[in-house]
Amino acid sequence: MRIALANLNPTIGDFAGNAALIRGRIDEAKRAGAAVVVLPELALCGYPPKDLLLEPSFIDACEVGAREIGEEHSSGLTIVFGVPLRHVAHEGTLTNSLVVYRDGKRIARYDKRLLPTYDVFDEDRYFRSGNTPVVIEVDGLKIGLSICEDLWKGVDVGRGDRYEGQADPVAELVNAGARMIVNPSASPFVLGKHDRHLAILSQHAERHGVPVLAVNQLGGNDDLVFDGSAWAVDKSGRLAVAGGRFSDELVIVETDGLDHAEPISDDHTHGASAMIEALTVGVRDYVRKTGFRSVCLGLSGGIDSALTAAIAARALGAENVTGIAMPGKYSSQHSIDDAKDLADRLGCRFAVVPIEKPFAGFGAALDPLFETLGHRRLGVELPDLTEENLQSRVRGTTLMALSNRSGDLLLTTGNKSELAVGYCTLYGDMNGGLGVLGDVPKTLVYEISRELNANHARYGFEREPIPERTITKPPSAELAPNQVDQDSLPPYEVLDEIVRRHVEERQSAERIVAECGFDGAVVRKMVRLIAINEYKRKQTPVTLKVTGVAFGPGRRVPIARKI
Repeated sequence: MRIALANLNPTIGDFAGNAALIRGRIDEAKRAGAAVVVLPELALCGYPPKDLLLEPSFIDACEVGAREIGEEHSSGLTIVFGVPLRHVAHEGTLTNSLVVYRDGKRIARYDKRLLPTYDVFDEDRYFRSGNTPVVIEVDGLKIGLSICEDLWKGVDVGRGDRYEGQADPVAELVNAGARMIVNPSASPFVLGKHDRHLAILSQHAERHGVPVLAVNQLGGNDDLVFDGSAWAVDKSGRLAVAGGRFSDELVIVETDGLDHAEPISDDHTHGASAMIEALTVGVRDYVRKTGFRSVCLGLSGGIDSALTAAIAARALGAENVTGIAMPGKYSSQHSIDDAKDLADRLGCRFAVVPIEKPFAGFGAALDPLFETLGHRRLGVELPDLTEENLQSRVRGTTLMALSNRSGDLLLTTGNKSELAVGYCTLYGDMNGGLGVLGDVPKTLVYEISRELNANHARYGFEREPIPERTITKPPSAELAPNQVDQDSLPPYEVLDEIVRRHVEERQSAERIVAECGFDGAVVRKMVRLIAINEYKRKQTPVTLKVTGVAFGPGRRVPIARKI
């Protein structure tokens, strides 16, 4: 028997468009001779629908759409797909469900049993847990149904404690007679999680002696990116079938071959390569799904804006990217040259807009105000924070004006390291509609950039997209004379380890010092900067999430607190 694992890139709330994608996958599966087609979790409405689930009309559309698909497009095969449904016994509550149709009739419904409520997940807010294992039979094969967290059980993100004492959905499926487990999911990309998921599938298969098949949602929805992975693990835990990550494809599994499968290697899209794909998908889908076609950004000649521009060009086409260099009083000529070199390499539009005149205009307006209120004029002391931030805000205003006039979406270029310690300016370089690198530490920015250059043809570039000098020169905001980042920050290798341990591992300054041997004063200063700059991060644009803990919806820290 053939089972088709059909990933899908839905747009949240686009019922007509998502239904068309589902029908297309069903037709592909029929042409491939599949007896079963399995589509992702909440495929019809897209994941995560968040508070749209609280709107009765949204649920009405889901239930009607699911019924239409199932009754009209399941002739000759069994289809399994995810949809939110009203609870059968508890009025006013919903379930995260799978529906199973065959030859126009719904033959089963499965309600997700383990509901993740941590990090970016908030399923307890919307859904009631199921409590019953569901096994369907197709051509004599008994297939157990599960959804996403039913398999991961929080172990993939270090939250296995959440389900202590609860029944194991997989074990109960096997006890109910399942000889195969299928698992549609909508599990967001996180660097390194892919391997953990595969290991968990293998452990289930080996423990219970049954094959496990999984298919994930594809594409970007707001800050989350999904890699569309599809796998089949044989009953001994060996990987037998694997689809490509971030690829839009139907994966066919021959069930007869799962008893004595030849082990294969998983997709090799890992590390920096996986980050490139995830960021590309995140930018492409955010721009497309919010109704934009083109983007603009500031090009400083530095590494962050260079990588952001390269990702945008890859995602949208260079013709849809505009880069603006905005030299000021302290800008070096090499920064302008490097920005132009980058634009030439990418083939994107480029312009230079000097900011000294508008900056002087602000000074002429502000200095009398400062004097009236008893404050010193601009430029009396250097470097002066007010003057530095004003330069950044002139640039931010310039880019927002271009965005308004052109209809381009403005991309924010700052990285996670800067955002962590507040090395960024509100209403200046933080302006924009999408933060591309806001969850990418600075050291990883360099690693990704080197990967792009070293394998440029693989990523669709005719030559190295990022100028070598941009990678090798010391990073600088160029807002004061001879300024470099390390004037006020430790080396990024040190800073990034502090940020990782404190933000993602929740480690205290004392523990970081004890385990890493870093200077205690430096660590305490950086931890304090992370704490006092929460107010900035609350105002940052939507930022693509690619690490375990991003500065976004999954990290909920108060601004007004004792530090």
